[in-house]
Amino acid sequence: MTNPNDEPPQDKSTFAKRVDRQAKRRIKAHRNMGKGVWFGLGMMGLVGWSIVVPTLLGAALGQWIDSQSMDNHSWTLALLIAGLTLGCWNAWRWVSKEDTAMRKDAADDDDD
Repeated sequence: MTNPNDEPPQDKSTFAKRVDRQAKRRIKAHRNMGKGVWFGLGMMGLVGWSIVVPTLLGAALGQWIDSQSMDNHSWTLALLIAGLTLGCWNAWRWVSKEDTAMRKDAADDDDD
């Protein structure tokens, strides 16, 4: 008589491996079910806003500094460019991190 708490044998049959792989794929597909066209459009919007917000904040801060000082330099233009650079860097970093996670998931699927 076997104890139900015993661990299964280490080497699985090929049928068991296929069933295990299919079960993992089904669970992953169920988790990612909502990631369709609307999810992709939402992510594009999120990337866009991550660039626009720092750019507009930089321009607004620069305009406020320009209104407070009578300097010959345009802080509006300088901070607009700084905000744009920061926003692009932030979006690139976020997209790179998502790409790495997607590649890792794909590699994990291939290993199974």
